[in-house]
Order: sequence, then C-alpha cells, then structure tokens
Amino acid sequence: MLRRPKSTDSEADLLREQERFLTSGAPAAASVIRRPDKRRGEAGEGEGDGGENGESQRDVVTIEDLPDQLPSLTPAPPKKSRFKASRVTFEDEDAQERLDRHDTHISAVLSKIVERDTSSTPVSLPAFTGLAFPKALHRSESSNQVPLSLAGGKKSIFARQIAAQRIKEGNMSLCSPAETQTHKPKGQNLPPKTSMDTDQCNTAEPHSISGPLLVSGKGLGGPCTSGESMKIHMENEAKLQSMSQSEILEEQKKLLSQLDPRLVEFVRSCKAPRSLSPASPSKHLKVKGESRESDSSAAMSFQKPQEVEMEEEDEVEEKAPRPSTVTEEDLPVKAQKDWVHMDKLEPEKLEWIKDLPAPRRKRTQKAMQARFDFAGTLIPPTEDLPTHLGLHHHGEEPERAGYSLQELFLLSRSQFIQQRSLALTTLANILSKARAGEYLSVLKGSVMSTLLDAGLLFLLRFALDDGVEGVMSAAVQALKALLVCAEDEECLDCTFSWFRGLATFPLLPVAEEVEDEEDEGLDEIMKETAKEKEERKSDHDVARQDIIKGLLKMKLLPRLRYILEVVRPSPRLVQDVLEVLTRIARHSSSSATQVLECPRLMETVMSEFLPTSWTASSSALPQSVYGHPLASAIKLLRVLATSGRHASARLLNSLGVSERLSCLLSAEPSELLLEPAEALKITTEAYRLWAVAAGYGQACKLYIDLYPALVKALQSVHRVLPSPHSLQLQRHLALLSLLTQVTHTAGCHQELQAGMVSSRGEECLPPPPVTWGHVAGLQASLLGHLKSFVKSLDNPVQTDSSLALIPPYLVYLEAYYHQLSRQNCFRPVETLQELELLTSEVLLPLMCHSVVQGLVKNLKSSSVVCNVQSNHPVHETTPNLPGLACTGWRDRPGLLLPSSPFPLLTGLGLLLDTITEIHKGLCSKFTGLLLSEPVIGYLCSCSQATPILSHTRAWFLRHEHHLLYLLLRLAHRLVPVEPEVAKHTSLYHQVALVLLPWLLPGSEYLAHELLSTIIFSKDFISEGHSGGPEAVELGELKLHEEIHHHTSPSLQTVGALLREACVQLPSIRGCFLTHLAHLESSVLVSRDALLGRNPWINSHLLPELSGPILPSDWPFLPLVSLYERTGVSDGGGLAVEELPQGALQTVTHCLQWLLLLEVWREDTLKVILPVAKLARLSCVFLCSSDLFLERPVQKLTWGLFRLLTRRSRLDSLDLNIPPPGLASFQDLYIALLTQYEAVSFGDRLFGCWVLLPLQRRYSATMRLAVFGEHVAILRSLGVTLEQLSIPIESFTSPPEDSLPLLRLYFRSLVTGTLKSSWCPVMYVVALSHVNSFIFSQDAAAQEVETARHSMLRKIYYLTNEVLRNHLLLFRLPQQHLNLGFDTYEQLPPLRAKRLESVLGLQDSRDDKGD
Repeated sequence: MLRRPKSTDSEADLLREQERFLTSGAPAAASVIRRPDKRRGEAGEGEGDGGENGESQRDVVTIEDLPDQLPSLTPAPPKKSRFKASRVTFEDEDAQERLDRHDTHISAVLSKIVERDTSSTPVSLPAFTGLAFPKALHRSESSNQVPLSLAGGKKSIFARQIAAQRIKEGNMSLCSPAETQTHKPKGQNLPPKTSMDTDQCNTAEPHSISGPLLVSGKGLGGPCTSGESMKIHMENEAKLQSMSQSEILEEQKKLLSQLDPRLVEFVRSCKAPRSLSPASPSKHLKVKGESRESDSSAAMSFQKPQEVEMEEEDEVEEKAPRPSTVTEEDLPVKAQKDWVHMDKLEPEKLEWIKDLPAPRRKRTQKAMQARFDFAGTLIPPTEDLPTHLGLHHHGEEPERAGYSLQELFLLSRSQFIQQRSLALTTLANILSKARAGEYLSVLKGSVMSTLLDAGLLFLLRFALDDGVEGVMSAAVQALKALLVCAEDEECLDCTFSWFRGLATFPLLPVAEEVEDEEDEGLDEIMKETAKEKEERKSDHDVARQDIIKGLLKMKLLPRLRYILEVVRPSPRLVQDVLEVLTRIARHSSSSATQVLECPRLMETVMSEFLPTSWTASSSALPQSVYGHPLASAIKLLRVLATSGRHASARLLNSLGVSERLSCLLSAEPSELLLEPAEALKITTEAYRLWAVAAGYGQACKLYIDLYPALVKALQSVHRVLPSPHSLQLQRHLALLSLLTQVTHTAGCHQELQAGMVSSRGEECLPPPPVTWGHVAGLQASLLGHLKSFVKSLDNPVQTDSSLALIPPYLVYLEAYYHQLSRQNCFRPVETLQELELLTSEVLLPLMCHSVVQGLVKNLKSSSVVCNVQSNHPVHETTPNLPGLACTGWRDRPGLLLPSSPFPLLTGLGLLLDTITEIHKGLCSKFTGLLLSEPVIGYLCSCSQATPILSHTRAWFLRHEHHLLYLLLRLAHRLVPVEPEVAKHTSLYHQVALVLLPWLLPGSEYLAHELLSTIIFSKDFISEGHSGGPEAVELGELKLHEEIHHHTSPSLQTVGALLREACVQLPSIRGCFLTHLAHLESSVLVSRDALLGRNPWINSHLLPELSGPILPSDWPFLPLVSLYERTGVSDGGGLAVEELPQGALQTVTHCLQWLLLLEVWREDTLKVILPVAKLARLSCVFLCSSDLFLERPVQKLTWGLFRLLTRRSRLDSLDLNIPPPGLASFQDLYIALLTQYEAVSFGDRLFGCWVLLPLQRRYSATMRLAVFGEHVAILRSLGVTLEQLSIPIESFTSPPEDSLPLLRLYFRSLVTGTLKSSWCPVMYVVALSHVNSFIFSQDAAAQEVETARHSMLRKIYYLTNEVLRNHLLLFRLPQQHLNLGFDTYEQLPPLRAKRLESVLGLQDSRDDKGD
C-alpha cells in the first residue's frame, strides 16, 4: 500500500516510493498536459513535431472540467484608437498606399549607433580621506547641497550633493559670471498693468527680477542651459524697454485675446509664488469669510439682537481685507535647514497653520448654525474664544468656536474613544440645558425635538452597547438628561404628604387615534388588537410616538441590568441608571411590570444597593456604592409599588423588601453606619415606600413589630422645627403619611371582618392584621404636636417649619375621625365634646392666626386655574416624552411654594368636612372661611376661568380641584343654616358647574357628589324661589312691547317653563345620573381611593390622562345619547321604529335643564360654541319622527330657540365652524332637510330651525341645497315673518352674489314653486335678491350681465301680473307688513330707464333679425 511522504524521509526513500508508485500502475492524482501558449499561437505552430514528442513541453497542472478562459458575461466593446479621429482621410484614397506611407523602414527607429563624445566631460573622483570608508551623507549637512534655485529644478538630495561637490572642485560652473549677476532692468517705471496678472496687484515699490520667471531652459541641449535662458530673458527685457507704455498694453491685450485662457491661468500660477511682497504689513494670513449654511437639521437661528443683526438684504457680510501675501517671516513656525523639502515656501500648503481670523458679525436674515461648548452653553457667533479651550476644529466655519449638533453626532460615532465620550457628554449637557429652557429665548425651534428627529435615541442606544466604560457612562448620562427631570421628581416628593399625594398620573403621551385602513370593513374579531399593532411597528415608529416604549422595544432594560451587574460602574453612573429606571417605571403600569420582570434586574438592585448588612464606608466619597443601601434604589421600589398592589406584594414578599424596611427603620438614622445625610434620605424613602404599601393594606404587620421605633421617631419632632427644608422635616412628613395610611387600613378591619363572617366560605378580602386598637393610641400624641405647632406660628424662626408640618397633621386627624365614626367603639357624646374642644383650641385659632390670614391672601396668585396666561412655558417638552414642567418652580408662583396656602387649606377643608358631618352644630363656626374676601375673590376668578389641560398642569390641577370641592362641600353644609353664606349661593353654584367638566380621571367620585348634592340643589339655584321666573316674565313683557308684534308661541311661556323646571330639579338630577351610569365602576374605584378604603385599592397610579371625566357639553348628554341610539341611520331612515320607554321624559328634563342654564347660568355654557349648541339641539328633530311635536318638547325647544336667536347671541353664531364631533355643519343641515321633508308636516318650530342657516352671512351651499335638491320643502315651509324671531334683513342683506343661486331663486318664483302663501319668508328673500340683481348698476362679467338682461326681459313678459309687479316694484323688506315688504307705486325712473335699455337692445336685435 502506498503511503504519504513524511518529513523524516530521505531522498532515497522518496525515490523508492516513486518507483513503487510507477510500478503499481495506480492513476495519478493530477494529469500533466500541454497547454497552448497564447503569446506564440496555437500549440505546435512553427515547432514541427516537437510538440508531439514533448521536447519543449512544460508541466502544467490542470483540473478537469475547468475551462481555460472565463466566459464573457457581456460582449466586449470594440477597441477604438485615440489617434484615428485626428487623422485626415479621403474616400478615394487607396488603403495600401496609406499603409505604405505610414509604414516606414526600421532604420527610422534603429539608426546607426554612435557613441557619445565624452572627451570634454569632466570626471570627478572621490576625495581621498584617511577613513576606511567614505563618510555617510546626512541631510543636516546643508552646506554640501546646492539650493533648488541653482540646481535647475527638483532634484534628489544625492544629486544636489554631487553638484555641490563639483562646484567646490571647480570642474564645472552652472553659468558664467556675467550671466549669474543680478539684472536690474531699466524699465522699472512700467505701470502695474503691464503684468500678465489681471488682478492688478498694487505694489508700492518695483521689485527686481533676477531671472526669467517662466522659461528655465531645462529642455535645451548643451552644457549651459541656464545661460541660454538668461540670454532669452535679456532680449525680452531689451525689447520691453524699447516699447512705449501704450504699445505694451496693446500687445498685452493682443496676447490675452489669442492665448488659451487656461494657459494664461497657468502662467499666472507660475508667476504667483515669485511675486510675493517681502514687506507685507500683516503677520497673519486672513481669508475672506464665506457665509455657509448648514444642511443639518440642527441649524438654529439666534434671535437676540445683540448677537445677530437683521439687515434688509438676504445676506450682506462686512467687507473683509483681501488676502495678503505670505513670506517665510509670516509663518508662525520657522522652517529649519535640516527639515526635508522645507527650503521652498508653499503658502497653500502651510495655510492651515496660520492663526484664525477673529469672528465677524454676520448681518444676515438666514438661519445661523448654533454652536455649543463642552458644558452645553451656547456660544454667540461673535465671541472670540482662545484656541487652548479646544473648541476650534477644521469643520465648517473654523474661525467660530464650538461644535454644532451635526458635528457632535459625527464625533459620537468616531473611532477614538475620547471623541465619542466627549461628544456624548456634551450632548448630555445640551439636553440638560434644553430641558431647563435656557435656549428658548435665543434659538428658533426646539433643541430636543431636533435631536430626537435626528436619531438621538438610536445614537444613545448604540453607545450603551460600547465596550468602553467611559463611553457607556457618557451615554447613560445623556440618557438620564433626556428622560429625567430632577425638579419634577423633587416636586412629586414634596407633594407626597399632601392629600392623595402618593397617587400620580402615568406619564403616557396622549394617544392619537388613527384608523387603520387595513381594518376597515372587517369584523371586530378579525381586527388586530392594539398589542398586535404595537408589535408590528418598527422601533422608529414606536419611538416617534412614545420614547419610553421605543427604548423598551430596543431592549434597554437588559442592557442596564448588564451595566449594574457586570460592569459595576462608578457611583454617579449607578445613580443615573437608577433614576432612568424610576422614570421608566413612572411611564405606566405595563412599563413598571417590565422593569419588575426583567431577568436579574431587581435581584441585582436588591442585593447590591439594598443589602441586609453592610460595613461603614471609610471615606465620605466612596469609590463604589456596591454593598451599601441607596435612597434612589428605595425610590425605584416605591414607584414600582405605586403601579399596583400586585407589584407591591411581589416586592414585599418575593424580593424581601419587608426585611429591608425592618432593618432600615428599626434603628435611628445615626446608627445605620452611613453618612448622616444619606441615612436620613434612606429612612425617608423607606417610610414613603411603606406608606405606599400600607395604602393597599399591606405591610401592616410590620407596623406592629416596629411600633416602638415609630413612637420614638414621633417623639423626635422637635428636631425638625428650625428649618423648613431640612432632611429631618421630610423624614417626619413621610412618617405622618405612613401613619395616615395605616389608620385608614385599620379602620377597614372591622368591615372586612364582618364581610368574612357573612361570606360563608365565599371568596372575600382578608382583614388586615392591624386593628383599630393598634392605631387609636397615637391620636392624643399627634394632637398635642399639632397644638404646639399652632402656638409656634408666633415664633418667626419656626413659622415656616410649622406651616409645612400642620397640613399632614390635619390630614391624619381627618383620617382618624373619618374611620372612628365607622367603628363599633364609636362614642358619639365623647367624640362630639372632643371635636368641640379641637375646634375651639386648635382650628379656630389656626384660621384666625395672622400668618394663616396672610397665607390665604396668596390664594389667587398661587392658583393654577386662575393664572392660565402667566404660566408661560419655561421648558422644552416633546409630545412623545411628557413631563410635569416643574423646571424653575421656585422662581414663579405656584402651589408648591412655601407662600402657597393650598396644602394648608386642603388639609383644613378635609378635617372640616369630616367634623361637620359628625357634628352638625359646628358648621356655623367656620363661616368666616367661606366669607373671607380672599376666598370669595378666588371663587369669582375660578368661575370665569378656562384652564388648559395638559400633562404639565394635570397634577397641579388635581390638587386645586380637591380644594375647590372641599370649599363647595363646606358651602353645601352652611347654605341652609347661614343666611350670610346663602347670599353667595349663585357663586357657589357657578363654581360647581365650571368645576364639574374640569375634573380629571381619578376624581369620578367628586363629580358624582357634585351632581348629587350641589348642582341640582334648589338651595343653590336661588332664582327659582326668589322671584326668578317672575322676573323673566316681566322682561319678556317689556321685550314684547318694544317689538310690537305677536309671536306664536308667546315668549311669555319661558317664565312658566322655568318655574316648572325648578319643581322638577330632583327628576332632572335623576335623569343625568342615570345617563352617567356607565361611570359607576370608575366612581367606586375613585370613592375607595378618596375615602381611604385601602384594602379595596388596586393601584395608586391614576387612570390615563385622556381628558376630563365629562365633556364640556355634558348638559346635552341625554339628548345626544338618545340620538346615538335611535337617530337617523346611514340609510336615511330612523334606526328604530319607536322611542325607548321614558325617552320623552328624558328629553323634557334635558331641555328644562338647558333652559334653566341659558337663563340663569349663561356663563357656565360659554365654553360651548353656539354652533355646537345648535347642533346638539337639532337632535330633537333627528332622533324621532314625532318627538318634536310633543307639547312639552315643543314649548321648551321654542324657548331655547328664542334664547339662541337673540340679537346678542345671533352675531356669535358662526355655522362655518364645524361643531365638535362633526365634519361640518352642512352635513347636519342636509340631514335636517331630509327629515323635514319626511316628517315635519309643516311644523313651524322645525321650519324656523331650517330657516336659521339660510341667512345671508352663512355659506351659500345650504341655500343651494334648499332651492336645488330639496326645493319641495318650499311647499310646506310656512313660517310667517311674525313667527320668525330673526330679522328679515339678515336674509336679504347684502345682495346675493352667487349666480347659480340667483337663477334658482328666479326659477322657483317664475315656475310657481315658491309662493308667498306657501313660504312667506323665502318668498321675500328671493324677491329681494332677484330685484337687487336685475337692477344692479355694478359692473360685472359678461356672463352676469347677460343673465341680468335675460331675467329682466323674462320678468317684463311674465303673464303673472302680481309676480311681475312684485319683482319690478319691490322696494324694501318690512317684517311688520302682511306681505313682508313694501313696493313702489310705479316704476322708479332709474329702473324704467334700465328696463327700456334692455328692451331696446332686444328690439334692435329683433329688427336686425328681420
């Protein structure tokens, strides 16, 4: 068997193996063939039989089935000769002769070879030295080299050294002495224009020329080429000296006209380096600045006048000096002799090392690119910063310091670590300043929006995956600057101890409802769910709508977990990561769930930043925070627990938060082996986390275990009084919030216990481990604290601290007494005495204190509702990243300032509501609060306000809504018993009406209480029982006497209708509560949260902020709801055959309530557009075929129609504005016309409704619809001029200018479709417009003029004498006349002349025809 050769085989072994292979006859692995040689033709050509014998064969290894040449994919283009086009050929020329002529003999190429004569050529031998080897040449020995100017062009260093040696030996000179001397031409007085350079260099002194500038003689043969070129130069100089200046200029022009312009430019370029002025006054190169515009989307425009001046031209720049010449002395770096190739000055290559010119002010109206320093500060375009700051670079506008956003994006993807880190850090600083609003006054556009549109989110996500910790750290810093606003978090922490302060809105962007075209026409089962649509979207689409969702889709959480777990970064980076996670958790409950479920993320946070044991840090600023508890980690847990009770239970039980809370709170902060400030922050966050859990009825056993520690912490309250902003104060406020929530939970124990007993084995909530007996003992101690704080208000040093501590104590007392009244151990007599004592010793002194009185005066200035205009934006936000806009909250009025009375008044209102509910006799004690001038003024301002709803204001508005509701609750208790308070019932009712459509999600219980108690209360509608209906009747009588015409039905019925509406107020309330029954589940959830029913609360995260609970047009809700169920369908008919049971009563109650509001609470309906009111009331006619014919509905609708068409209201009715919920009013009007044709039976009320939109100032489309498609309704539109409450002039003035409509008017009159007896109003309208049109003297187009003549002729020849007289003799509309207009007795002269001219033209045309 053959074997493979080995490395140890000798040559004999190899030969032996070869012999064995040949004798075995085994096939070879490769075959040797003869391959044709392409350079010598085919194989065997010219070789005889040698190819066959293999004498000249070469060994070529080939592989079978492999072609010799690659197949040609495309046909090769034909070869073309470059010289063929330049040859001149003739058609009759013989090709052979042309070939013979060009085919010269070989002697033309290979001629006789003659050796060159070298007899006169000097031979230089190496110099003899005493060294063994010749000395090596070094480039620093410049003395042994010939300069380039004498070497005859560019030569190597070795050649220049040899030339220098020859000169030294004297064997050869470059040129004769006469030729090397400097020539000074006599023509030095030549003008500058004699130069070939047309740029007209104004040289102060003539310069000498030492030789020719263009001709070097390099191509000449002979030993002295430079001498020949100098002779030519001398002849040129002599020729120029003999010519006059005019001859020189003439020859110059002649040469310029004959030479190629490119050649002229080449000559100038050759001359330019030689024509430098050695006496240049400037030592710096100055380049004329060019105004560049950046194509980047981040180009901004400065708006401050001191930074940019706007001129009248598009772009005008200040004149810059012309570029000065550069010499070797001007260079900042001097060339050394030993530098290679630096003996020749090349300014264009050395220009980059010059000093930058000073920035100039650009007078332009175009956008200028914003530039920032490394701290994110905007650099003005005229500021000249030193270069050592590192802000200058070789990008666009190198003279300007700073980096543009486009350049920072470019640097962030650099290959150099330092550049990436620097760019990301700078972007982080820019984002921080943009969120603070520092660029709003100087930049046009939003920096954050620009960065996000440019792809900042993806840039940061890519940078997080960088393997370098420095770049990763900078990316996290930038991500934190984008997502987290420290002042927002600070404000949320400040309001945590307020009433329902632990509840927050999810920071979700407002969802835009976009109909998916793919789902159109599909059943609900076939349509994609929202989750499926979300998964189908790309990262870019998701991030454009919601940044947090986009980051989660880009797998941000696993990367942050990797950074915390594996990278283990610096303390600052850990803090940034935890804050980013907190912001993600605030986004929504689903985002919080993703944070909880991210593998090993929460385990890493718990084990590394919330350990159960740790050692004291050796330094104040440790290098690592791993193994030590962090306040930011506990805050993250608190925000996660806020998202839902299940998340809270998971944290407490599965992740061991209960053990951590016990460990942190069982000892004093000074005993935690931490820095004092950090220990206070950690315990404060621990109390807040515990309060959130206790808000679900959880972690209450921990209260029993840590009761001694809590009592000890309460006893240290004296430490918090000196400073209102101390960490001790925040810790105590968090402790009070915890005790309030535990008290609420303990108050529910009895109810849950009874429910479990009565459930008989059915599933029910278990009672919490804490009972009322566990919390009842704390009340006396806390009440004592409150009394001391009230007394300390007199001490100026402790005033601010006392004002900060009193509100949470009031909230706690409200929780205590609210739950106490529901316990079996409740003792009414003792409790009433206790409440009286509390009122006399604490509450009344507190309300009457001068400090509190001064605080209440700030009520209006601190209000968010009353100061809509003053809250100008001082921050940058984007729709896909909503925030709370708390930037700079300390510098502007608001709810959070120490001077704000809102937390104190809210806590006081809560306690007063509970006290007056238990002890009715104490109500009169608190009348001073409601009757105080600041409170009355505040309520008056609120009744006229129209607050704007947004994420940035919602959480402020929620707290203010609580105060307004509590003030109204107090008024509800005082109005029946206090006459002084009853005088302001209209104001309280007005405030209740405007507050109802303001209430936000989570306040459904407040809305239900307002509807049940105040809004439909007879006590708050004082006009109903104080002569209000009678006053309305007297006003209608006076109006009736002024207008002197009778209406049907009479206006006098409104007073009786109002009187009936006041009687029916309880039924009206029941009607509206019934139509709001769909909110019942939300009302129950809101009730549990607001009343402290903690075991029933599922989440402290409020519902998504999609808008207020009720629409602004809620009084129309029963009417609109009925129309949606039974109204006109798409086919044109009614959706149902008959109305549901009770529909008539529902519509009647709704119209009664609307009538009452329109008469006595007109201001509350001002937020509803008049066109929206008209559209909503139109549902009366559209929801049924006969509902509007019912007598109660008829009367009420007539009354509302009269109110809507009063002169003061009619002017504000604009039907060109589309009503909310409709594409246009015209669509609704077409439905009204169709319904009128079908079921009206000539009803006058319906007819007035149809006539209202036909006024002249509204769109002609509706009038065209009446006289075009629906002209049949003119037969039954019998509304008289007396019944129409709208002036007839509104229909007839100004004259109609729509020619198609005028033709329809004329046709309906002539054909008899429109008659005075059928449709009196439109008959007068049509007469007026047609008469005005045919006798108009205004110049018009030919088509209009022809139509006028045609109508006038047809009118003249009408057989209906009455109609003809009406059309020709119409004068003015008069609503009080029977016909509705008056006429001339005879045709006025001007009209007669017009008629004669038209008829004369007709007669002349007839004569010509004859």
